Amino acid sequence: MEALGVGIGWRPEIDLTVERLDVDFVEVVAENLHADRLPESVRVLRERGVPVLPHAVSLSLGGADPVDAHRVAHLGALAEALDAPFVSDHVCFVRAGGLDSGHLMPVPRTREALDVLVANVKAAQADLPVPLALENVAALLEWPDAELSEGRFLAELVERTDCLLLVDVANLYANARNLGTDVDRFLDEIPLERLAYVHVAGGQEHQGVYHDTHAHAVSPEVLDVLRRLKERVRPPGVLLERDDDYPSDAELAGELAAIRAVLA
Repeated sequence: MEALGVGIGWRPEIDLTVERLDVDFVEVVAENLHADRLPESVRVLRERGVPVLPHAVSLSLGGADPVDAHRVAHLGALAEALDAPFVSDHVCFVRAGGLDSGHLMPVPRTREALDVLVANVKAAQADLPVPLALENVAALLEWPDAELSEGRFLAELVERTDCLLLVDVANLYANARNLGTDVDRFLDEIPLERLAYVHVAGGQEHQGVYHDTHAHAVSPEVLDVLRRLKERVRPPGVLLERDDDYPSDAELAGELAAIRAVLA
């Protein structure tokens, strides 16, 4: 995979901060941008040669409904406008029965659900101009009667669709805390040669449940999961996500430095 380096999620609230920070690439939430009127800050970054990767949250590829062609077209148009090497979304569903959850819901890890996911991923890939990477999600529950571990589920998804993987180590940590999942088993089972890049984010425990908030500093425990991944493969890129309660430029720079220290 193409080497990306260390990056941060671009958000309009910290657009000037992102321009000032020493980052190698950025990621944008695809649903918040339009290909024909990109924010000035994003244009500045592109003119500098900084890769900008569209990250979608609404394709609902794990849902039973057919893929929304308009959402796929929007993502593809944004990829072309940004000259992005690939785009991404999640292994989840967000809509069912005409309702929108407003949340990234985990997919049941059954072979039937995998068949639906594979069909939807292939349909999206057919209409996208660039490769598609898919991200593991944080879950507060597991569907019953799982037939595959999460690692094996993703491995078979990659084998059947040739998609890329976006591994979120903060989500891995959250699932280990809340559901008792095995981080090392996950990392051993997924095809790391298909790794596009990695997400890192902060969270907080509340009443015994760890929440992947994207509004707190990255913990040493999450950085340790990144370290365990790095022991297996050199990540092409690692990106810091922050979506709320934005700290100072210096604090964000410090978190980026901590990520670089793990990768050094």
